[in-house]
Amino acid sequence: MRKHDTRPFLSYSILAIILMLGLGLVLAQLTKNFVVDIIEDRIKNDARYLVEVVDSAEDVEQLRSMSEQLDIGLIYRNDGDIVLDTTDDILEPTPKEANNIDSFLSSLNEQEGKYSKGHIRDHMFYYPFQASTNENLTGTLVMVIKVQSLTNITKNIWLIIGITVLIGIMVMATLGRSIFEKYIKPIRSAARVADELAQGNYRARTYEGNFGEAAQLTTSINVLARNLQEMTMVQEMQKDRLEAVINNMGNGLVLIDEKGYVHLVNRAFIESFGGEYNDYLGHLYYHAIEEEEIHKAVKEVFMTEDRVRHSFIRRLQIERRFLEVLGAPIINESNEWKGVVLVFHDITELKNLEQMRKDFVANVSHELKTPITSIRGFSETLLDGAMQDDALREQFIKIILKESQRLQSLIHDLLELSKLEKEEFELNIEQVSVKDLIQDIIPIVEHQAEEKDIKLHQELQSDTIIDGDSARLKQVVINLVTNAINYTPSNGDVTVTLEKHFDKVKITVSDSGVGIPEEDIPRIFERFYRVDKARSRNSGGTGLGLAIVKHIVEGHHGSIEVESAHQEGTTFRIYLPEKFTKS
Repeated sequence: MRKHDTRPFLSYSILAIILMLGLGLVLAQLTKNFVVDIIEDRIKNDARYLVEVVDSAEDVEQLRSMSEQLDIGLIYRNDGDIVLDTTDDILEPTPKEANNIDSFLSSLNEQEGKYSKGHIRDHMFYYPFQASTNENLTGTLVMVIKVQSLTNITKNIWLIIGITVLIGIMVMATLGRSIFEKYIKPIRSAARVADELAQGNYRARTYEGNFGEAAQLTTSINVLARNLQEMTMVQEMQKDRLEAVINNMGNGLVLIDEKGYVHLVNRAFIESFGGEYNDYLGHLYYHAIEEEEIHKAVKEVFMTEDRVRHSFIRRLQIERRFLEVLGAPIINESNEWKGVVLVFHDITELKNLEQMRKDFVANVSHELKTPITSIRGFSETLLDGAMQDDALREQFIKIILKESQRLQSLIHDLLELSKLEKEEFELNIEQVSVKDLIQDIIPIVEHQAEEKDIKLHQELQSDTIIDGDSARLKQVVINLVTNAINYTPSNGDVTVTLEKHFDKVKITVSDSGVGIPEEDIPRIFERFYRVDKARSRNSGGTGLGLAIVKHIVEGHHGSIEVESAHQEGTTFRIYLPEKFTKS
């Protein structure tokens, strides 16, 4: 039991002991006084009888003889002088009692008549009287009787009172202990648990099984604690769920109160607009957020109390993000205005897809229109009479053949790209030696390199076996090497490198060609996108090669990187995992 828990019990016990001791002292004194009064009355009656006997004595010696016979002490005083004192012989008083007798006699001189009726003093009974019937004894006689029973009676009284007080203290301590255990201790425990609950510790409990109101109190405290704990758990679960939903939703979220202060921002908003949570929370929205379109949206919601929608562009270094903000008022069930909620949608992908669709339609139309126009024009020219000229006919037919081949290549690449983008497209996975695959490709592109006096280098450092589609991987390498040869001037260099990179294989195709401007690098994998449109068309390319390469590499769970500088050359790096795992 802790110290502060026993404090009430100790206080109660000490108070009970003090009360019992005080009551015992009072009772003992009252009892003693009562007994003394009884004894004094009885001795007085006996003394009156003895006075008659002593008063009949004729001289001092007869008084002495009576003192011995009656077993009493007699003091005869005449004119202030003590003539007879038998207290030493008869009573044999202790030095203390002798002092008491002397003290009584002194008092008798000073206060005459005060003790005329007799008085018990310190276990001695003094009874002074005047000899009245005897002419020979004219002085004052004092009978001294030692009350021997008074000492025993006093001791017995104190013993009885002491035992009674001790029993009373034990009974009160037992009762106090029982009361403390049944009432005080539960109340203190309930108060301690109430303090714990006030501090937020809803797991605290007090013991039950008490009596009366204490039992009701402890039961109510425990019920309250359980209810608070359940409510807290539900609130925490709801809070965690709400935070998880808010922070993991893909759209940015901002909550602004009716005074314009930001109360909530989620992770998506921080990722889109940068900064930290503290940069927004507790600040006015027009101080924390820089975009004017957002300010307009908030003001419009405050003025119209209706939903609004605004679109704006946010520039991040070299890229642009297209964002749409949806603002709505927050009004509770009592129609009280509580603020504004803003939801931000990133529509950059939609914008890019829309632009890609427009570019694709325009590029396909343009790419198909050129060969079709050439074929139609030369066919009409032949039909108009050029058929008769053998040299002109042969020239036109060669042009028609070249344009038809170009048209066929374009349609083939479109069909190939469409096939790769289908969800049901599957690779033919097998064990592929990357080194052998590259060595098989070199002879195919070597003739093209020799025509432009370009040196084709191989640096195949390892012979690694991977899981992949050999036909598709050959298509990737051929496309990259062909592009490198096409965009490299005469007497340039094209290098194909194979090396191990941790648990992946790295294939690098680099050239010393014209390079790619930095602003065009993010778009080179788009369909029909050409850095130099005139040069690309003259090279016979369709503008779909790199798009096909990217789809094949990603289909193998790999990645492709580009590093280029204008007029300094380009490097493509492909990373392919050794083991292919179907997703």
